[in-house]
Amino acid sequence: MKTKYWLLLFGTLLLLGVVLTAVLFTGSGSTRAEIWSDGKLVKTVNLGIDQIFTVDAETGSNTIEVKDGAIRVMEADCPDHICMERGACSGGAPIVCLPNRLVIRFAGAAEPDASAG
Repeated sequence: MKTKYWLLLFGTLLLLGVVLTAVLFTGSGSTRAEIWSDGKLVKTVNLGIDQIFTVDAETGSNTIEVKDGAIRVMEADCPDHICMERGACSGGAPIVCLPNRLVIRFAGAAEPDASAG
């Protein structure tokens, strides 16, 4: 009886983890994205309009591509390129380049804290 209880509990927690991961990283397919640089809103883009642009700041430069309803960091002059490894996204968790202080957030996500240092 105890073994069945633990298996049921473990299975439920595993399923909950899979669902939360799917919600956080795949999102619901936003139609807009906001580009924040150093805590300031730089640009709001429509994910339905293909475009390429560069965000230059004192901390660094990021080239961003919007294509086929998704957005990605194409190029970055940061040392780790984690933002580029995230790939093209249409929703879910924000795309972040910490060294360049760049945040790409999707419609409906929480606003980044402009006072964060």
